[in-house]
Amino acid sequence: MTSLPGIVITGASGRMGQMLISTVQASDKCKLVGVTEREGHDWVGRDLGACMGGAASGVPVVSDAIDVVKDAQAIIDFTSPDATVAHAELAAQARAVHVIGTTGMTDAHIEKINTAARHAPIIRAGNMSLGVNLLTKLTRMVAQALDEDFDIEVVEAHHRHKVDAPSGTALMLGEAAAEGRGVTLNDVRDSGRDGITGARKTGDIGFSAIRGGDVVGEHDVIFAAAGERIVLRHLATDRAIFARGALKAALWGQDKGPGAYDMMDVLGL
Repeated sequence: MTSLPGIVITGASGRMGQMLISTVQASDKCKLVGVTEREGHDWVGRDLGACMGGAASGVPVVSDAIDVVKDAQAIIDFTSPDATVAHAELAAQARAVHVIGTTGMTDAHIEKINTAARHAPIIRAGNMSLGVNLLTKLTRMVAQALDEDFDIEVVEAHHRHKVDAPSGTALMLGEAAAEGRGVTLNDVRDSGRDGITGARKTGDIGFSAIRGGDVVGEHDVIFAAAGERIVLRHLATDRAIFARGALKAALWGQDKGPGAYDMMDVLGL
């Protein structure tokens, strides 16, 4: 490739969107070619730099992603499930890499994204950090090594503004634990405890969610048996780790064919 790949950031005004924009602008391996926000947002139609409190950047904020995706080699997307599905369809048409950090998706959303992946590389992960992906690999290994005498509980904490629970990362860790045990997560998931719930069912994988303050992200995977516990932990203190991982994925995908990938592929894990 003779020129730098052009990157589009969706959801420009959000905390993650602004972090992604700053990360792309600071990189010498790509260029920012467009940003989007939802229709009616007060950033739409204005210069991005001015919106972010700086000098004019020459990049306008648009509401229709098709205006900018057609000129891009990659889209980085931390928005909402419905918006992400629409962006996946545009990425497929443009044959652009689509990096998805959106969480809270249903099976129907994922099915549509996998359909789009037949035409373009789509890299989707509940978490883009190196540390969390290493934790995921370790979780699968430990779950495979231990029997059902060890109960598995995934405990996660995030800032008060997070709208979905359990987090996408927690579900990714739960999936890894289920794979290690050779079961399907939906068959053993327990994330709705309240009131008189009865004793824990052997073999279940439990989830607990904490919301408060400005917590970036904390995840524990607890393997608890009589007389001992194993705790695997990851603490995120800077949202920039997710932005750096997402950009790494967008660049990694430039020479990849259509298909559904994840951060394990990007990191070679």
